[in-house]
Amino acid sequence: MEKAALSAARIEILADMCKVMGDPTRLQILLGCLDKPQSVGEIALNLGISDALASHHLRNLKAARLVRGERRGQRVFYTAADAHVRNFVLDMCAHVKEVRHDV
Repeated sequence: MEKAALSAARIEILADMCKVMGDPTRLQILLGCLDKPQSVGEIALNLGISDALASHHLRNLKAARLVRGERRGQRVFYTAADAHVRNFVLDMCAHVKEVRHDV
């Protein structure tokens, strides 16, 4: 898809999504949700943060349509919102891991 195929409003939405992922903690949460659904408690434990802080970050990720929650009993488990989000994050991870010869 070419840049011109996106309206100014869609470009703004995409920029906002990237801003949300720009926070290291939110990015770690998103990375953790790529492989398997995780509850708030699991996310908090894995990152060494409080449940309240994990919930706060998840609200931002959910508002940006980067994660989705699925209720199972009394707990909600979070995963990447869809294959587009998953592929974007994995592609950026691969890009970061590439050896740079120009540095």
